[in-house]
Amino acid sequence: MTTLTTTPLAPLLESLFKSAEETSQEMILAAANLSDGERARLMRSKTDYQDFYGRLKDFPLAVSRETGTLLYMLARSCGARSIVEFGTSFGISTLHLAAALRDNGGGRLITSEFEPSKVARAKENLTSGGLIDLVDIREGDALQTLSVDLPESIDLLLLDGAKALYSEVLSLVESRLRPGALIIADDADYSPDYLARVNSPTGGYLSTPFAEDIELSMRL
Repeated sequence: MTTLTTTPLAPLLESLFKSAEETSQEMILAAANLSDGERARLMRSKTDYQDFYGRLKDFPLAVSRETGTLLYMLARSCGARSIVEFGTSFGISTLHLAAALRDNGGGRLITSEFEPSKVARAKENLTSGGLIDLVDIREGDALQTLSVDLPESIDLLLLDGAKALYSEVLSLVESRLRPGALIIADDADYSPDYLARVNSPTGGYLSTPFAEDIELSMRL
């Protein structure tokens, strides 16, 4: 038995995933008044990302069930006690990571989200899941919120916010990543500069594409 598979978290996640699955990609694009091409452009933009994600503030933009389980497994297997997350949204990925911290014996998860309404939703979900005590949710631009008061050593970093900022966020926390720390980047194909960095022979990482649209890297 794990925190992930028992009450109150298991039924909460089931409800959140069902709600997310009812929202199709077509519905999200239509609500944001975006074509596929415009969506791709905005996801790669380093200047227009706040407008893009602001249009999607009412949607969970959740990780899949499989990715959520993967996050839990990776955090458990590396014995994570200190985790940083870029992109909270409704907190589904946050719940999986915090569950791993609970089952690892405790720790601290710092997560950043610039949309206030999503911060409120994430706090509600983390409270309902019994994990809010492990999580520090920082509201605002991650380039500011993740630039201060970080732990001396970070075991795992999840990148799942504005894709164009992956490399910049990595720079903020890189000096704190312990050797062997894991970095999980969702939809990293939208951040070619990030992929070039973690795949460079001299970049200090071992990296490989993994699962569905994930780049999994390890700090050397």
